Amino acid sequence: MYALGQLVGKNLDGLSLTAHELAQVQKGLADAALGKTPAVDLKVYTPKVHELAKDRMSQAIAKTKAAGKAYVEKAAAESGATRLANGAIIKTVTAGTGASPLATDSVKVNYEGRLINGKVFDSSASSGGPASFRLNQVISCWTVAVQTMKVGGKARIVCPSAIAYGQRQMGPKIKPGSTLEFDIELLEIEPPTPTPAPPATGAAPHPAPSTPPSHP
Repeated sequence: MYALGQLVGKNLDGLSLTAHELAQVQKGLADAALGKTPAVDLKVYTPKVHELAKDRMSQAIAKTKAAGKAYVEKAAAESGATRLANGAIIKTVTAGTGASPLATDSVKVNYEGRLINGKVFDSSASSGGPASFRLNQVISCWTVAVQTMKVGGKARIVCPSAIAYGQRQMGPKIKPGSTLEFDIELLEIEPPTPTPAPPATGAAPHPAPSTPPSHP
C-alpha cells in the first residue's frame, strides 16, 4: 500500500504543496477511497484544481529555468569555456587530433548526462557501452557542440533548456525547463552506410520476406 501512495504522490510532483495543502489532499484521497460524500462540489472545484496545477507548474518551470540560467552564466565564465552561437557552453577537456563531424554524420561517443545538481540521468556506460547516432537527430545543443570537437577529444558541454528539451518532461528525471550538462568523448565518425545499387535492367526483384521485419 505504501507503493500505491508513492505512485499517487508522483502525480503531485512539481506542485510544491504546503503541509496544509498536502493534508487536504490526503483527506480528499481518504474520503474518495472510503466512499464518503465529498466535502466540496467537484463540478465547481475540478476546474479550480486544473488551474492551480497549471499555475504551480508554470512557477516550477520558471524557477528551474532561472537556476539553469545562473548555471550557464557560471559555466561560461570558467577559464577555457566558449559560448557557441546557439547558446551552448563548451569546454575542452582533452583536445582531439582527428576530423570534426558534420551534422549529417553518424558518430560514436561515450557520454554522461547530468542535471545542474550533479545527478546523473543517463550515460553510455549504463547503456552497455559507446552510443552511436546521427548528429542531426539529437538535441540541437549536441548537434552544434559536437561538430566543434575532433575525434579523440573530450569536452564538457552545458545545454540551456531552449536547446535541450525545452518545456518537455523527459522521463522521471528531466523536468521541463531543465539545463543539462554532458561529458562527451568523441570516439569515431562512423562511415556512411552504403546505398544498395539498383538491380540491373531485367533482373528479377528480390523476393519479399515471409514476415515483415521487426522495428528496432
